[in-house]
Amino acid sequence: MTELENKKPTTLNKILSGLFVATILVGFLWLSIRSIGLELDFSTLLPYKQRLWQGFVMTIIISVGSLIVSLFIGSITAIGQNARILAISYLCKTYVQIIRGTPLLVQIYFFYYIIGTAWGIDNRYVAGILILSIFEGAYISEIVRGGLESIDHQQYEIAKAIGLTPIKTLQFVTLPILLSRILPALAGQFASIIKDSSLLSVIAVIELTQTIQEISADNFRMFENYIFVGLLYFILTFSVSMISGVLERRYNHEYRTNKYL
Repeated sequence: MTELENKKPTTLNKILSGLFVATILVGFLWLSIRSIGLELDFSTLLPYKQRLWQGFVMTIIISVGSLIVSLFIGSITAIGQNARILAISYLCKTYVQIIRGTPLLVQIYFFYYIIGTAWGIDNRYVAGILILSIFEGAYISEIVRGGLESIDHQQYEIAKAIGLTPIKTLQFVTLPILLSRILPALAGQFASIIKDSSLLSVIAVIELTQTIQEISADNFRMFENYIFVGLLYFILTFSVSMISGVLERRYNHEYRTNKYL
């Protein structure tokens, strides 16, 4: 590689490039709005700031709860797909295929009104978290399974040769390698959980989208309302992306440090 190829962009260059891109996007949006003669007035949202905040917080709670449960479901399913007991392997693979092969909206109606009713799950928020977790767990399962299969078996042989116990192998070999490889995909999946939570409005879960629908029915300012709610979702997903980048660098560093312990 040449010196120019190895040169990393400075902080100033990153800031200027970011401002340039932001200017283009804002300018394009502004020109589009002006071309149709639309006048936006976001002050109409001020009387609803408390409801918007509550919906925003509820979206975070549902998303975090679903992430935790779906990580558990996905990890168990990923391991189960490679189980020696054929029935367990087939069960896990069938679950993944069915969930990934059907729309989330259909699953929400099916699990809430049929399965939820049959098993007495009448709390909409608990049901919403479980439904999202079941849906996202199938995708996380494939992410975890792919990450596990990508780990070179030689790493385990090195760990065994230097006398690492199974727990130490998990701590210093499996987890650092696995996390460094699946974190970007997991971050994308968490962003999907945040956005997919908006579909829970169909069962009247009062999260961000349901809140904005109720506000739109009251103030009739749909453009302002949905542009604003889109911005809130972007803030959440962008924050996930930033946190993921920090964690990815951390685990990449930890993997390189402990690679030949």
